[in-house]
Amino acid sequence: MRRLQFPRIVAAVIFTLVAGFLIFTEGAQSKTLATPSTGVSPQKPDNSACLSCHQREGITWPLPSGEVLPLTINPKGYDQSVHARLSCQVCHTNITGFPHPENTAKDRRDYTLQYQTTCNQCHPNQVKELADSVHTRLFQEGNRDAPICADCHNPHTQEVIEKTPDGLPAPSEHARIAQTCSTCHAAIYEEYLSSVHGSGIIENRNPDVPACTDCHGVHRITNPKTAAFRLSSPQLCAKCHTDETIMSKYGLSTQVLNTYVADFHGTTVVLFEKTDPDQETNKPVCYDCHGVHDIQRVDDPNKGIAIKENLLRTCQRCHPDASTNFPDSWLGHYIPSPDRHPLVYYVNLFYKIFIPTVLGGMAIFVASDIYYRVWGRKRRLRGKEASATPLPPREGGSAEANQPVESTPEAAPVQPADREDLAGDSLISSGEDVASQAEAGTDEVVSSDRTSDEE
Repeated sequence: MRRLQFPRIVAAVIFTLVAGFLIFTEGAQSKTLATPSTGVSPQKPDNSACLSCHQREGITWPLPSGEVLPLTINPKGYDQSVHARLSCQVCHTNITGFPHPENTAKDRRDYTLQYQTTCNQCHPNQVKELADSVHTRLFQEGNRDAPICADCHNPHTQEVIEKTPDGLPAPSEHARIAQTCSTCHAAIYEEYLSSVHGSGIIENRNPDVPACTDCHGVHRITNPKTAAFRLSSPQLCAKCHTDETIMSKYGLSTQVLNTYVADFHGTTVVLFEKTDPDQETNKPVCYDCHGVHDIQRVDDPNKGIAIKENLLRTCQRCHPDASTNFPDSWLGHYIPSPDRHPLVYYVNLFYKIFIPTVLGGMAIFVASDIYYRVWGRKRRLRGKEASATPLPPREGGSAEANQPVESTPEAAPVQPADREDLAGDSLISSGEDVASQAEAGTDEVVSSDRTSDEE
């Protein structure tokens, strides 16, 4: 009987320990979820106490400046926002009950600036990027209207921003981004709407067209009026205009950067960018010819620079003396081919063949001349060494037969380099022969005169 009760006791103990462990871990997990450090809850917090007043329409707060601050919050809009899982106290840390503590804001802008650093606790990376932006610098210089986080991202209605794998806003966000920037840049937004880029985004929702942040950045927005931005602008345009996947849809060349860098304008700009990026240059970049925010199609009858008259007016901005035929020297952003600019293509092809042929032939001629000079000299030296070597004595022969016989060296083939030396030697030897013959003739005449005298 005792043997049967012992296993039951062991099983009961094990079951009790396992049950206690599960209850403990579940309680610790629920405690962790109930008290998050950032105020974010996996479930929507209970903001009913705040909304009992702030969901009513028409609630306002008059400010000393005479402005009126609206205080109504749309519960449905907040529930669909990215902050729906945040309790009100996460941002409004100084409000814990009603009545609220006194607020010292003088105007609506002053009230907004009170929450300038509130976003830092959840978005530290964006805060670091924003620290180097032109907006932050403007604010530090005393411009109260320079945008802060809440000016671009309404904290009560900001929806989730779709992003690419690189962390940048997705093309589906382009229209919303342009409309957000129009809050401060209304005049530029109107120009952008009429451009080939702006109409593609606002009207057609084209994902291939760039929005404001594609050229200027998201949070780390640089000053577009600096020399550094100007010199680097060709690279901004090249991000899209060298992409074969995008440009093939519209029949546009992807050689825009290569052809630009290859000509005088682009070479100078690239040189300045690498050596002294802060130095001003008067050489044109992309937007000097195509426009900034009002870029049109190249075949646009009024501004398209594919039209010769429009291109001439564009060139005359820097070349006021340019004549009617001045634009004919521009080949566009296309590399010459048999179909496009065939004359230039075949002239280039001729020189690509002609120049290597001429230089290669000259190199072969010089190399062969050096070879024959060196090889001929070595052969003459070998011939002289062979003529100076005595023959071995013959067995059983006479003494005279055993005398070394002067061997007549074979005449080495006359090399082109030795012909001048041989010609000079032959002239000298012929001159010596003539002189010796003349002396011999003189001696014969003298001897004949002596003989006649003796007779």
